[in-house]
Amino acid sequence: MTTGQMERIVLVRHIDGAPTPADFRVESLPIPELAEGQFLAKNHFVSCDPGTRSRLSPGASYAPPLQPGAPVDGFAVGEVIASRNERFTVGDHVALTGWATHVVSNGRGYCVKLPDLGVPESLWIGLLGVPGMTAWFGLKRVAQMQTGERVLVTSAAGPVGATAGQLAKIWGASEVVGIAGGAEKCAWLMDVAGFDRAIDYKAPGFEAAFADASAGGWDIMFDNVGNAMIDRALPHMKMRGRIVVSGQVADYNTPPDKVPGLKNTREFIARRLRMEGLVVFDDLAGFTAAQAELAGMIKDGRVKYREEVFEGLANLPEAFCGLFTGASFGRRVVRV
Repeated sequence: MTTGQMERIVLVRHIDGAPTPADFRVESLPIPELAEGQFLAKNHFVSCDPGTRSRLSPGASYAPPLQPGAPVDGFAVGEVIASRNERFTVGDHVALTGWATHVVSNGRGYCVKLPDLGVPESLWIGLLGVPGMTAWFGLKRVAQMQTGERVLVTSAAGPVGATAGQLAKIWGASEVVGIAGGAEKCAWLMDVAGFDRAIDYKAPGFEAAFADASAGGWDIMFDNVGNAMIDRALPHMKMRGRIVVSGQVADYNTPPDKVPGLKNTREFIARRLRMEGLVVFDDLAGFTAAQAELAGMIKDGRVKYREEVFEGLANLPEAFCGLFTGASFGRRVVRV
């Protein structure tokens, strides 16, 4: 028998423009009785992901939009505390979904029993979760990166971009250049994360600095920002260059008819370019091996990361909304 209360974050209304904390509310409800095949997990951490924004408006995305009143199903990591599911036993650590203190699951969908790889638990919704796996398979499968290539990473101080740039260096890139907002982020990319160069898009000399860095051409562009940045880079791509469309943080809050278009499309013909989007769950079968290898890189210091930890589920909406104001620096998680 399960008893007690749980809390979860629900969507108050469909969002027009940038999200605000008022677009969400905390809802309290009794923990339901478990049916046969279900288990109850107590979340320890929940994540803030820019991609969640694409489901908070009525328009179609790669996943169906949430309706007002629905719970938000962002990523979480926690521990099984009651179970009627033979595959999940009390004490198992799990990664699953739900902006909530507790989650009842039947083990379907994104629900994974976690091995002990000797890393902090929060990393299972960070570098060992969707952000890190997006960087890993974006370079490996989509970009098919080769040794000696020049790589451009946008939103490079975020968890996806920072991981992608570091992996590119480990895998033999001749040069990795990141674009980020602010001197502190750019300094961290070079001094800690090992990027060869970081360009501050907020600085007055950004266009000149970008043109100078682009003089050698880009084999790979790993984009997390959106169309305007892609269009800026297209004339600088090398022959048979590849553009990985990982995220669109600059466009998520823009109405579809206001999103910038691509003007330099002739470059696709002249340079035989390829641009491909990435939904990392296409690579789910490869997660276990990639996570084990990446955990080793984290433990031996080859891959660095930053976390911003907020305390309490009630602070999750504020933490999430800060992703779109430039306030975040690193992976934002909330300790439940």
